[in-house]
Amino acid sequence: MTDGKRIALVTGASRGIGKAVALELARRGWRIVAVARAQKALEQLDDRIREIGGEATLVPLDLRDLNGVDQLAAPLFERFGRLDGLAACAGVLGALTPVQQITPSVMDETTVVNYLANQRLIRALHPLLRESDAGRAVFLTSGASKNPRAYWAPYAASKAALDALVMCYAAELNITPIKANLFNPGPTRTAMRQKAFPGEDPATLPAPEEVAPAIADMLEPGYTQNGAWVQFER
Repeated sequence: MTDGKRIALVTGASRGIGKAVALELARRGWRIVAVARAQKALEQLDDRIREIGGEATLVPLDLRDLNGVDQLAAPLFERFGRLDGLAACAGVLGALTPVQQITPSVMDETTVVNYLANQRLIRALHPLLRESDAGRAVFLTSGASKNPRAYWAPYAASKAALDALVMCYAAELNITPIKANLFNPGPTRTAMRQKAFPGEDPATLPAPEEVAPAIADMLEPGYTQNGAWVQFER
């Protein structure tokens, strides 16, 4: 039962931009399906959502477990019958290293989390989005997908693949009520950004809470763009 609330599944919901998006949507009255690896962090998110009068369903899941991603849809359909929004915020940086030195494990993890897991999310959740009056999907991308730089191959390649995947998906949605788009938050005050640029002053960057409303807006029924690559502007 949803009591008329719209339902959004958010990956990477335990921290950073994903957490901020989950909280922003909860403030707007959405029911949240929060997906992340860390059980304790999910429970802390649940406490925050309850404090603001929201509701959440917690799904501890490592997106590297593609079979687990495949199994997301059935219990959600049984419980809610549909999905109104998908915010795919989870991602990994991988290693900043020359291409010839990239280890198979780094390349595999980056490809799976940033690209393949999102394809499996689409495959699993598209039927649920189709049951919504206005299904919306937003996938977090990066400027690295369009402007690859030295030492960033695992991350840049996986995000470029994601861009192509989502653009193809969006083209297939043109005659449906579903909309799928890409969102580039740009430099944001997250753990991933700090890992990539350890010497940078985080205080100079927008916090995830500043970025989240733009993503939440793209999940609203009134958002009509499809196949857009949206750059956050402060």
